[in-house]
Amino acid sequence: MDTGTHVVMGLGLGALATLDAAIAQDPITAQSVLIGTLIGSQAPDFDTVLKLKNNAVYIRHHRGITHSIPAILLWPILISSGIMLFYPETNLLHLWLWTFLAVFIHVFVDIFNAYGTQALRPFSNRWVALGVINIFDPFIFLSHIAGLVLWYIGANPGYTFLTIYGILVLYYFWRIYEQRKLINAVKERIPDAVEVIVSPTIRWSRWHIAIKSETQFYVARGEGTTIHIQDEFDRVPVPQTPVLESAKEDPNLSAFLSFSPVYRWEIEETNEGYEVRFIDLRYRSKGHYPFVAVVQLEDQLEITSSYTGWVYSEDTLRKKLDPAID
Repeated sequence: MDTGTHVVMGLGLGALATLDAAIAQDPITAQSVLIGTLIGSQAPDFDTVLKLKNNAVYIRHHRGITHSIPAILLWPILISSGIMLFYPETNLLHLWLWTFLAVFIHVFVDIFNAYGTQALRPFSNRWVALGVINIFDPFIFLSHIAGLVLWYIGANPGYTFLTIYGILVLYYFWRIYEQRKLINAVKERIPDAVEVIVSPTIRWSRWHIAIKSETQFYVARGEGTTIHIQDEFDRVPVPQTPVLESAKEDPNLSAFLSFSPVYRWEIEETNEGYEVRFIDLRYRSKGHYPFVAVVQLEDQLEITSSYTGWVYSEDTLRKKLDPAID
């Protein structure tokens, strides 16, 4: 989920925690738990700082080890220990339990996005992305805002958020049901589909769809259970040519391949050598595929420039590959 949603979820869990008798009867513990759930709801995304290094490192590691099973256990210990330095009288057990819940729910809800997480590490580096809930879901965000407003004007915070979270559980089941209907509709439309990757949008009824068949890639838009095919590409395996093997050594392309499950590729000969481009088919915006990896090589197959990330125009991409271009 986005940062704003994780913030209000942290506050919501702090409100829910007031149903815990050990917290309701102890103002110091209540305050420390609210701080713990707020920090815990953000902690797994502290790896965003990796973006300061470069996109390749960020793409390869974001929602990786910080969302892993060991991290889910470690974050609450670190956060609770830090809070205890300022609130030594707090109930450590209950502080740890609610901080743990905040960290766990952060990782759990991220699994339902199209981006996903590597939540099964260290047992598997596979990305778990269920593609049910958009990165920013207005219903989830606004329901938390409504709960916080009710809390502010005097409603019981615990029961308010217990009701909200009960509604949100039903909401998640409804979204899963809608996604399954869409996937079944895709398989009826394209019987030889071997994989269907669905990405929700901010609109409940609209979905982005990438489909693999034995011979084709399809890019589609779902409106309810109506499928609109937007693009179709031949599914051509990546050959083991010297140019492509050299390009794969580049950290930007390597990061892209570790993250993207469905892409097409192309090679262009240039005056200087070659340009290799890999294009993620999950993301389509106004006829353009903005998430790419590009590697430029000279004739001797030495890499001269590369980039991976989001670009929405060819001019912008050229500037990323050659910062000297104004």
